[in-house]
Amino acid sequence: MNIAKEILVTGSSRGIGKAIAVDLKNAGYKVILHGRTESDALLKLADELSSEYIVFDVADSEAAKKALHKYTEKALYGIVLNAGISKDNTFVGLYKDEWESVINTNLNSFFNVLHPILMPMLRKKEGRVVVMSSVSGIMGNRGQTNYSASKAGLIGAAKALSVEVASRNITVNVIAPGLIETDMIDENLPLDEIKNAIPARKFGKPEDVAPLVTFLMSPYASYITRQVIGINGGLV
Repeated sequence: MNIAKEILVTGSSRGIGKAIAVDLKNAGYKVILHGRTESDALLKLADELSSEYIVFDVADSEAAKKALHKYTEKALYGIVLNAGISKDNTFVGLYKDEWESVINTNLNSFFNVLHPILMPMLRKKEGRVVVMSSVSGIMGNRGQTNYSASKAGLIGAAKALSVEVASRNITVNVIAPGLIETDMIDENLPLDEIKNAIPARKFGKPEDVAPLVTFLMSPYASYITRQVIGINGGLV
């Protein structure tokens, strides 16, 4: 593996993002970590992986552009758009800020992060983009109209972008995890009932997701693009 190949993983201080960063590092890539704030978790992981990190809010286009400026001169090899939030509520009870914050963070970040740093990849004619969506973006979930909309939007954006960049040897794929054991799972939900609806009868772990990202970054996945791959225990 070429250790000079750099991959940015947004939202990589915890959960799925952390597992992705660790797996990529173990595979020999140079990982650039990201967090919205310079948290203890981010600093600890950066130290453990001997990785650089950047801090900015993916929902803020100007902050993203400023933080990513140094990568406009040299092309990154890969980008994993993982950062996201959820603010669940029934649609009639949804507040405007709950809608906008989820859309801004989950969907608008596609533009905010990719737009400043995609051109160098196009010039180099090499690259990998992996977008983390969700089973919610495919089937829709009660109480998640904002989250489902943002994750479905990512699928459409990724599919369209993949067509634009395929001739430049850049792949764009989507991973849609199901219920994964992270701190984003609402403990107030009927978890046993939800688990019984999953054919595998269990929730996934971040480590179930990370190896697929690493594979999609590898030379073996050079002919895989415009795909949405579920990791959901057979839920859909």
